[in-house]
Amino acid sequence: MSDQVDYSLYLVTDSTDAILGSRDLVDVVEKALQGGVTIVQYRDKTSDTGDLIAIAKKLHEKCKLHNVPLLINDRVDVALAVGCEGVHVGQDDMNVAEARRLLGEDKIIGATVSSIEEARVAVERGADYLGIGTLYATQTKKNTKEIIGVNGIRKILSYLDEAGGKSKNTKTVCIGGVNASNVQRIIHQLYAPRSSSSKPKAIDGVAVVSAIVGANNPKQASAHLAQLIRSSPPFSRSSDPVFWLEKNEDEINSLVSTANKATAAVHSKSPLSHNMTNLVVQNFAANVALAIGASPIMANYGEEAQDLSRLGGALVVNMGTVTPEGLLNYKKAIAAYNATGGPIVLDPVGAGATSVRRDALSQLLGTGYFDLIKGNEREIMAVARASGFTLDDSSQQRGVDSGDSLLSLEQRAYLVSRIALRERNVVLMTGARDVISDGVRTYAINNGHAYLGKITGSGCTLGTTLSAYLAAWPQDKLRAAVAGILHYEIAAEHAAKREDVKGPGTFVPAFIDELFTVGESVDEGKYTWGNDANVECLKDIPDAGLLKDV
Repeated sequence: MSDQVDYSLYLVTDSTDAILGSRDLVDVVEKALQGGVTIVQYRDKTSDTGDLIAIAKKLHEKCKLHNVPLLINDRVDVALAVGCEGVHVGQDDMNVAEARRLLGEDKIIGATVSSIEEARVAVERGADYLGIGTLYATQTKKNTKEIIGVNGIRKILSYLDEAGGKSKNTKTVCIGGVNASNVQRIIHQLYAPRSSSSKPKAIDGVAVVSAIVGANNPKQASAHLAQLIRSSPPFSRSSDPVFWLEKNEDEINSLVSTANKATAAVHSKSPLSHNMTNLVVQNFAANVALAIGASPIMANYGEEAQDLSRLGGALVVNMGTVTPEGLLNYKKAIAAYNATGGPIVLDPVGAGATSVRRDALSQLLGTGYFDLIKGNEREIMAVARASGFTLDDSSQQRGVDSGDSLLSLEQRAYLVSRIALRERNVVLMTGARDVISDGVRTYAINNGHAYLGKITGSGCTLGTTLSAYLAAWPQDKLRAAVAGILHYEIAAEHAAKREDVKGPGTFVPAFIDELFTVGESVDEGKYTWGNDANVECLKDIPDAGLLKDV
């Protein structure tokens, strides 16, 4: 029986006043079943045994009408008395092997795990599925040993996958703070391949408590969650399948052709570029957006994002200034854009410099999806660590400057491709030679000018440019980003050659002029990015041995 169980929408009940209130639990569960719940766990830590059995029998009758299994939390004796389909046991409850001996082979037995060792033991003892968590802190999980987050669950899924055999086939459910606002993103983030040809072990379901039990309309809440689980998140809908063309010259020609079209799309659509960035670069960023044909807005207040995210543009989250209030505003804006599918560019400025910035980056990666993450070498190293990798590097970033390169081109390509594959997005490492990847295709771009490193905000305004291109050309995020880089860096080359440019001070206005002029020329068909693009395909990237899962 356990092989046919659908774990996709797993309801865990709660009988406390804080969640259930004065409503009847059986009635709430019945409505949830009508909405599409696929399995139910009756959890009640306080009621007497007689009451537990009485309520469990009523719940079992409702579940049988919908052909949905009922499990009892912890209490094997109650499960035996009711004759339901199984039990779920925690680390402090009866162990899986003993529960199996008492219940028999035909019953479903699940176990709560929060580490690889706990997962290994539970599988060895015969668990049919694992409840992995806690994902996020919740009011129903006040005594949890640790919050393991997305990275912790990925780690356990990866172990089960690599262990093979029974471990690979054991079903998994994540639990802790799952609701309608994050369920699609969670499922998306937990599907994290280790290579472009591998199909990773994915989560089989999400366990939900208060989002259903505490809902005003449990049937409607369950139906909405079931629909979200079955469908792709908004931010993934527009992505075409990605692949390499056979010949490198064909790949580059196709890339340039797409870049020209993307520039024309920016001009025709004039997409909104919503910047949450430093006060020191807001004026520069707005001028850059206008010069390339986009429509800028500088809005750091998260509440505004609800409306702005519906305007067909993109968001730039620039961590130049990190404060508790700013972090809260970022999270609100990220949630809004994730909900509508609007692209988000994350610029983790100085992410490796302080513990505050490292913690902020981890929080953002754990609670939002980013279509593109850009940063210098040390910032991308910080992203790798926040994504759950360990990285053998003891360098400490100072401020926001990139500093001397620590890695070879092959190592940089390996780093960005692995992160992009795990995060299922595009990662750009800026430098004298930029490296960008979507986990399948990786390019090195050798355009730009040294003056860009001598002015404040050049990295921030590149993020603004990238946001406009992602919004205007969503069907291929990687190629859209490459188009934005070419526009930005080739314009810098043109500006630096001008006779009126004597240094960084005269470079800035010339640069803004050239962003406008060269973009107009491409849009009018008078110029192609292929005239100046210096792009290299990086294929068959060797394992540099830099990254290991935490």
